[in-house]
Amino acid sequence: MSMLSVYHESSPELPNKVLTHLEDIASTLDSVGVRFERWQASAPIAAGAGSDEVLAAYRSQIDQLMTERGYVTVDVVSLAADHPQKAELRAKFLDEHRHAEDEVRFFVAGRGLFTLHIDDFVYAVLCEKNDLISVPAGTRHWFDMGENPHFVAIRMFNNPEGWVAQFTGDDIASKFPGLDD
Repeated sequence: MSMLSVYHESSPELPNKVLTHLEDIASTLDSVGVRFERWQASAPIAAGAGSDEVLAAYRSQIDQLMTERGYVTVDVVSLAADHPQKAELRAKFLDEHRHAEDEVRFFVAGRGLFTLHIDDFVYAVLCEKNDLISVPAGTRHWFDMGENPHFVAIRMFNNPEGWVAQFTGDDIASKFPGLDD
């Protein structure tokens, strides 16, 4: 179940609110400029499907969003618990960072925790299968895939180079609950 926990940055141990209904999550995130919605595949996707099959199942939504927002690159990333570099990959995304472009992820399978640091608040968004999140350019955030990751996600970029992060140097991410907490 998708979930949004909102904290004041000074109170990582106690969320101000916890939301589980799509409409509540979407409207709360929309109020801070973050897009959150649910997509459905136009065709069934078999377990272990390749990137081309995954992209084909969501082609109409992908094309619409790419046209609407000017994204130029799309790919599929997949990570499982048996990946030999899972710990290094997890650590790479756990530090607070920002991007010069939107960070768009659509979860085809599995889950991940996007945590956004906006003004004095922290928004922990548990994304699961069928969730799309678009984090606006310049938004401080981090991503936790958990100790035993399992997800397949479609990524869209404005930058043909793909994922380019600017780390903030703030240790705030270490103070808030992670995916496995």
